[in-house]
Amino acid sequence: MSAKPVSLKTLAAKLELTVGTVSRALNGYADISPATRERVRRAADELGYRPNQNARRLSIGVPETICYQMPRYASSIAQPFVAQLLQGLGEALRKRNWDLLVSHAESSKDEIAQIDRLVRSGRIGGMVISRPLKNDPRIRLMQDLKCPFVVHGRTNSSEGYAWYDIDSEDAFVQSVNHVVGLGHSAIGFIGAPLQLQFAQDRLNGFQRAIVENGLTANPDYIQIADFSDEGGEAATNILLDMDAPPTAIVCVSDTVALGALAAIRERGLVPGQDITVIGYDGLQFGIHANPPLTTMAQPQAHAGRRLGDMLLSIIDGDDPTQHQELQRAHLVRRKTDGPMQNAWVRKFVSVREDSQ
Repeated sequence: MSAKPVSLKTLAAKLELTVGTVSRALNGYADISPATRERVRRAADELGYRPNQNARRLSIGVPETICYQMPRYASSIAQPFVAQLLQGLGEALRKRNWDLLVSHAESSKDEIAQIDRLVRSGRIGGMVISRPLKNDPRIRLMQDLKCPFVVHGRTNSSEGYAWYDIDSEDAFVQSVNHVVGLGHSAIGFIGAPLQLQFAQDRLNGFQRAIVENGLTANPDYIQIADFSDEGGEAATNILLDMDAPPTAIVCVSDTVALGALAAIRERGLVPGQDITVIGYDGLQFGIHANPPLTTMAQPQAHAGRRLGDMLLSIIDGDDPTQHQELQRAHLVRRKTDGPMQNAWVRKFVSVREDSQ
């Protein structure tokens, strides 16, 4: 049978101090001397005292709960992206004994209603918004409600709020430069719906790198697909059905790239040998793809920790515009990228003719 929890009243009686003094000492108030604070903490550890978080939150008027709103464009296979992000966010919040609430909405209208309800209810002290649109109404609402928030990503105008982002445009410049260095000049791009700012940024990076490398831009090589492995598979089939299909494909995400690998294998071709495929995100499941996926990696757990730390600092009074952080993705080479080979074209045409 477990021992009865030690109450704040019991701890105060043991120290011969008032309950108020002990409470203020445990919460680090400056009007309590350092010696008394240390004495109280030592006694709390010895007696096994654990604060009643609900009572504490009621007393200070702060909910001490952060909400992460799940992205709507998140297929089941993309959940590792969210899981890794939540891991880091949870780590940041645990340092302050804050809780994490995860919410999900089916539509943009539902997202707005959900945010409005949560903030006005007083249940949350701040929010993390993910995968923003180019012009995102959630950000305007949070600003109107005067609730602390941080965005994982950016909109087309990102000056007035806190955000953490990876330079998506730069990542796709790196990706194209890499496949050009392998000898490819016919390069396809599979993107996501362009109302998402990151999707536009990644397309911009692809197009910029095509120009900078002196390649001829082929608009048919750009496919905007559903943000899922099924979307990647369908877009890859369109690319491979062309009379002059690309020899390399860069994908907006690892999820989309998995669909590209499936379409390539279905035709009897070998990703990385016959066609180069590069993903984006660096998710763990890419290691177990067939073959293991080459990708532009971004550290999701680190992103979660930074988002949590930034949001807590804003809640503590920091100016949100002082918390804007841009990081770079880096290439992780596995088995789906390789040099351009003329032989694969003959093999591809033969496979296509045999299937007809």
